[in-house]
Amino acid sequence: QVQLVDSGGGSVQAGGSLRLFCAASGYTPNMGWFLQSPGKEREGVARLYSPNGVTYYTDSVKGRFTISRDNAKNTLYLQMNSLKPEDTAMYYCAASTSLPPTSLDYPDRWNSWGQGTQVTVSS
Repeated sequence: QVQLVDSGGGSVQAGGSLRLFCAASGYTPNMGWFLQSPGKEREGVARLYSPNGVTYYTDSVKGRFTISRDNAKNTLYLQMNSLKPEDTAMYYCAASTSLPPTSLDYPDRWNSWGQGTQVTVSS
């Protein structure tokens, strides 16, 4: 089980950008980002399956967010552009050791989690 440390959150105005970072202690084929707002369940934002480089985004962030990974550094990124107030949440990096791609629809299938980094977007 890898250890994950996420960072890069902050406060920005609507339309601004942030870049989130997730440092992993080792390699796993699946890495992703989830968000959680107060009183709501954790939901998937984006994932990347390293064996083939395929990415997946939830509809609300398509065209605005980009997930990427530096395998040499075991670091996952989430570039967040054109931020909206509704993007405000705690963002968590996650990893899964599953060889098939792991769906964002099932957070309990992800083995490791970062501690979370807060993103706040003001209007």
